[in-house]
Amino acid sequence: MINLIIEIIAVISAILYLLLAAKEDVKCWYAAIISSLLYFFIMYDAGLIMEAYLQIFYIIMALYGLLQWTKLIQINSNNTIRTWSNIEHFITISSVIILAIITGFILTKYTNAAMPFLDAFTSWGAIVTTYMVAKKILENWIYWFVIDAISIYLFLSRELYLTSILFFVYLIIICFGYIAWRKKYLEFNEQN
Repeated sequence: MINLIIEIIAVISAILYLLLAAKEDVKCWYAAIISSLLYFFIMYDAGLIMEAYLQIFYIIMALYGLLQWTKLIQINSNNTIRTWSNIEHFITISSVIILAIITGFILTKYTNAAMPFLDAFTSWGAIVTTYMVAKKILENWIYWFVIDAISIYLFLSRELYLTSILFFVYLIIICFGYIAWRKKYLEFNEQN
């Protein structure tokens, strides 16, 4: 019963994160921290090792995103939505695939992780995509759609039904997030 309550709170805060991120509301990062803290324990308990430790990365990136979006650090003086080149996408996707294969083999050899290759793929993909959100890269929404669609299968296989439903809801919110960010991106570029 306690696990179910924790999962419900994690799901609610995760949905809140994505809705706020789609609106470019800096408060999204607070919801991300709460959700990630809870999901660390949920994923570890489900035997999804990479997904569990991914939550620690999410917490770090949520702090980074919070600082980035509130302009407390100025890595990029122009904090607007932007896009990546095809070569940046090629390098990113290739890196995720290579890291997933290497990590999958390591997990297979040294742990009893469930679905190690898919777990590694979605985890490395999420690491890159979270960075893309913090940097306001438009295509993050497309990456999330692919990762979350695969994650639905991964979570269903571990009987994490509420989390699977969450990721289905994510697919819908992602579409709206992409449309909203693309509109802002196009408007900004027309003005400049």
